[in-house]
Amino acid sequence: MIGERLQELRKDKGISQAEFAKILGVSHYTVSSYECNRSDPDDNAKILIAKLFDVSVDYLIGLIDEPLSYNRNRMTISVPQNFDDNDIANIKDYVSFLEFQKIKK
Repeated sequence: MIGERLQELRKDKGISQAEFAKILGVSHYTVSSYECNRSDPDDNAKILIAKLFDVSVDYLIGLIDEPLSYNRNRMTISVPQNFDDNDIANIKDYVSFLEFQKIKK
């Protein structure tokens, strides 16, 4: 699972295996073995990968299917991937409305 996700994330970002290897401080062959599921990155590498591609380690290792940001907190709202800019604008408008209601009380 991690191999397929790594390859997809790397390609989506337009990074070659050689560039990715340099970022991780490993050989091109190591990256290839990750992507072919012959070996897994160590925990430090997983954290670096999560930060590089802005995904959670949970997503990276296959615990969840939604590529949530690694940098989230209780103030972060996850929206479905099929939401477009208009949907997100509507959510922001609703949050503004709720803030207004809270102030009004």
